[in-house]
Amino acid sequence: MDTWCDVAEAGSLAPGNCRTVEARGVRIALVCLDDGFHAVEDACPHRGGSMGSGYLDGCTLHCPLHGWAYDARSGFGITRPDKPLRTFSTRIQEGRIWVRLTDKPPATVSHDEDLD
Repeated sequence: MDTWCDVAEAGSLAPGNCRTVEARGVRIALVCLDDGFHAVEDACPHRGGSMGSGYLDGCTLHCPLHGWAYDARSGFGITRPDKPLRTFSTRIQEGRIWVRLTDKPPATVSHDEDLD
């Protein structure tokens, strides 16, 4: 599968904000930064917190449950480099935000008990 999915109106998310969207059953955290839209998997690898409900500090996206930090552009795990977020390509077409789903399997969400 390599499919582009329409997930939101481009004007519905201002820079510095994020929210959860769904594309073909896949939950995605959609992030708007000054340089455009970015998309990462919605479940934090730590305990599964919704990244779309997290908060942004510049380009750093924080999980709302325990504050694990990620680069919203690349999915890089700032708190735990070995636990990145899966990223999705985005594009704007006719005022809508589109996210590309691929065959790449989603990152496994581990519920590590010892990582608080």
